[in-house]
Amino acid sequence: MRTTCRAFVILGLICLLGDIAMADDPWVVLEGKEGLGKGKHVVLLAGDDEYRSEELIPQLAKILAVHHGCKCTVLFAINKQTGEIDPSTQDNIPGLEALASADLMIMCLRFRDLPDDQMKHILDYTNSGRPIIALRTSTHAFNFRKHKTYAKWSFRSPDPKGGYGREVFGETWINHYGHHKVESTRGVVAEGMEKHPIVLGCEDIWGPSDVYGLTTLHGDCKPLIMGQVLSGMKPTDKPNPEKKAIPVAWLKTYTGTAGKASRIFTTTMGHAGDFQSEGFRRLLVNAAYWGMGMEDKIPPRSKVDIVGTYDPKPIGTGGFRKGLKPKNHGL
Repeated sequence: MRTTCRAFVILGLICLLGDIAMADDPWVVLEGKEGLGKGKHVVLLAGDDEYRSEELIPQLAKILAVHHGCKCTVLFAINKQTGEIDPSTQDNIPGLEALASADLMIMCLRFRDLPDDQMKHILDYTNSGRPIIALRTSTHAFNFRKHKTYAKWSFRSPDPKGGYGREVFGETWINHYGHHKVESTRGVVAEGMEKHPIVLGCEDIWGPSDVYGLTTLHGDCKPLIMGQVLSGMKPTDKPNPEKKAIPVAWLKTYTGTAGKASRIFTTTMGHAGDFQSEGFRRLLVNAAYWGMGMEDKIPPRSKVDIVGTYDPKPIGTGGFRKGLKPKNHGL
């Protein structure tokens, strides 16, 4: 009897330790509920130290998991010493192995300098022909200074020109076309794209982000949403008459080493405040369906209600919430 009891105690301790280990994983997995995306695996990467992607990205994951049934794995920039979410740690996004089984990669990265073993997972996915959604600073996702193997993918690379951002997404970092923190963005469906499935139900797209500048979009980019530069930081402000509307979201394909064309959706919106806009949230959810080849399943108004609470901190370098671990973003 004592032997049996001891065995149960040991088994219980093993289970408890296993739960603790899982709780301290440097990523979080949100198991999908019921929805059209059930059976799909979405891997989301948060790694910028300005626009609060560490708050926007897990909320997007919750919407995709709770309202649409997708299994979502959320990866963060993690401080190697504390295990806490730390966007200023530019060389560590653990868990990128999850991309091997992903049906969709969503990223909001900025100036990452990832070690070779981590970057390889991103490039393997990029070359596989599977879809990508890129937000805001992902046009300048990488800036390799310590790790040189993949330096050609840095945002100012001469070959390929503009690095990963321009080659894969269609543009790299250029400038702030709208006045940063002074002129906000109104998104308007591009002429001729009014019936595209991604824009279903996206009647009102607005955000406090400023419109990013562009050169000429690279490759087969098709503008989907045009960004009007507003004269202030309220959605009721008038467009600045001196600044014409330019693309803030577009579609593209990218063919990597596998020889398969992937669907790419890029938006230079993606400030955490933009995600307060129902229209912008719906744009991203619809883009996820489109990317995974499920455009015929996009409902007239995809459900994009906030899950739990969403009150992101103000943007700015170093302004992230301190002391949080990925488990804090669980359902």
